[in-house]
Amino acid sequence: MSRTSPLASARSVLVLTVVHHPEDARIRHREIAALLDAGWHVTYAAPFSGYDLEVPGPVRTGQGDLRHRDVRRATGRRRLAALLHAHRILRTLGPRHDVMVIHDPELLLAAALLPGEQVVWDVHEDTAAAIQAKEWVPGPLRRAVAAAVHGAEQLAERRFPLLLAEYQYQDRFRRRHVVVPNAVSVPAAPAPPGTGRVVYLGTVTMERGAAEMVEVADALHTRTRGQVTLEVVGPAHGRAADLLADAARRGHLRWHGFVPSSRALAMLDGALAGLSLLQDLPNYRHSMPTKILEYMAHGVPVVTTPLPLAQTAVRGAGIVVPFADPDAAVEAILRLREDPDLAARLGAAGHGVASESYDWAQLSEGFVGTLAALATSPPKNR
Repeated sequence: MSRTSPLASARSVLVLTVVHHPEDARIRHREIAALLDAGWHVTYAAPFSGYDLEVPGPVRTGQGDLRHRDVRRATGRRRLAALLHAHRILRTLGPRHDVMVIHDPELLLAAALLPGEQVVWDVHEDTAAAIQAKEWVPGPLRRAVAAAVHGAEQLAERRFPLLLAEYQYQDRFRRRHVVVPNAVSVPAAPAPPGTGRVVYLGTVTMERGAAEMVEVADALHTRTRGQVTLEVVGPAHGRAADLLADAARRGHLRWHGFVPSSRALAMLDGALAGLSLLQDLPNYRHSMPTKILEYMAHGVPVVTTPLPLAQTAVRGAGIVVPFADPDAAVEAILRLREDPDLAARLGAAGHGVASESYDWAQLSEGFVGTLAALATSPPKNR
């Protein structure tokens, strides 16, 4: 089959997710944006209606263009319908594109049934380790499910090219794969840290520190007489949503829910501190929390738990506190408030590190080049 797309003479890609929010920063605002800037024709299939969003119309950006398709959303144990719908999209739209990029491990099965198209799996997380934090997987089955996921990853490696979001993910696979790290957009001159707002950016779950954040918000409200407020920017799931809603009703924090990336990032500017209170779980131990990089890029001092990559990244750019210790997080925040010079030094240092090592503007060209090479190479033998 010819690898030339009938859409245009330029490269074309079908990007598919049934799990991630359509405004996912890695998918929509880094990878797709970079492809559009490079003149690619992109079809983006994502669960718009599953997240109560309208399906956008066509978008023209520079030499590239973006078309959108709605796909069923996979949630909890309700995944079969989404996978069947995804397979139909891959089967019908895939041959019209030079390459397809899938972003969920669930889609490996749907892609494996294709006859011979070029499919690339973008590996966002340590899927097997993440099973431990999936409430929808019964506890007694989690070890067996994790083992099955690991086996599926080994099979996927033989069938598809992989892109990895972390260098540490290499250890899960037998061969070396291209790493497309979770870099961020770095403003040239962010505002200095303020004194009245602490921010959290990202999805909120119990494993990501929801209970600790509420305790931090309560303590800050009491000890500063309401002069320091925690702002939570992102959706919440399960019990975490109830905790945040209760705290917001008490007036102890502001919960904005999901906010599109461009607006959400602007809300970081001038914050006193950025929180990352992830628990000590396998999936987090060798992953870089992107929220930390976002805080640093915007000159915001980081308060984080001592996960290995987080602890290394914020050295000189934030304060590390113990796991499950909201009191320590509160003391760190108050220390920054009482010492504006310290907050300014940490914020400036974080911005410098982000500019030097985590700026997507410096990495996006490599991602586009990698995908172009895969688009012109023959699919792996099936």
